[in-house]
Amino acid sequence: MMRRASTARLGLAMTFMLAVALLGAVFPHAAHAAEDAWTDIRAAVFGDREIADGAGVIALETPYRAHDAAVVPISVTALIPQTTERYIAKLTLIIDENPAPVVGTFGFFPENGIASLSTRVRVNAYTNIRAVAETSDGRLFMVANYVKAAGGCSAPAGKDHATAMARLGQMRMRQIGDWHAGEPAQAQFMVSHPNYSGMQTDQVTQLWIPADYVRTIELSMNGKPILTFDGDISMSENPSVRFFVKPKEGEKLTAHVTDTEERSFSQSWNVKLEPGS
Repeated sequence: MMRRASTARLGLAMTFMLAVALLGAVFPHAAHAAEDAWTDIRAAVFGDREIADGAGVIALETPYRAHDAAVVPISVTALIPQTTERYIAKLTLIIDENPAPVVGTFGFFPENGIASLSTRVRVNAYTNIRAVAETSDGRLFMVANYVKAAGGCSAPAGKDHATAMARLGQMRMRQIGDWHAGEPAQAQFMVSHPNYSGMQTDQVTQLWIPADYVRTIELSMNGKPILTFDGDISMSENPSVRFFVKPKEGEKLTAHVTDTEERSFSQSWNVKLEPGS
């Protein structure tokens, strides 16, 4: 029921933004001249909840001018620790001028140790990118950056359709740096998926490619959730997420991914710790 409600909110925001975003892709400055989209997105996604300044809770890093609008790097750094008393429980990424403004919502847990992450998104027009954190006590905090990019949602996929589908669902989990038991450690999860936005055309047939993208990602360690994602078309193809977790000896990381075509992919990896940790 919660996922259905989340999808409905994303659909409301997407309907309002479609015309503005398509115009912005052709005339990047037209989005600035239009009515501020954030007011409507905020109402559709958060209702009348108060959103405080996020300085001191999270920090957002984005390029001012994107090198590739289809693969724009985003990093959100948590400035508060993940404790059982108070932690960042959710992080929603929003791109105001995209046809689907809500990239998605990430779920965090105290087991992360640090609620920081990095990922890649599509940017369709000059826009504000927002990160909205929800702490375990229900409060919302936001930071935003302005990014210059255009056409990311309609940019051709990096691989032809046949190659992309042949690799569909292949996953990688990479441990970054030295991992020690009970200490926050960084990992990178990647899944091969074209994440078609519904705004792209086949470069051979010139026909529109239907939307087909990753809807959910669930990462767990020994059955306990450590990171979740519920998203839409604004995530770049081949979704990739860097995140933190506090590992223990003998544990396994498991990923479960679903897409809009009801496909499901799962894989597990053994955690490797430094000797004596």
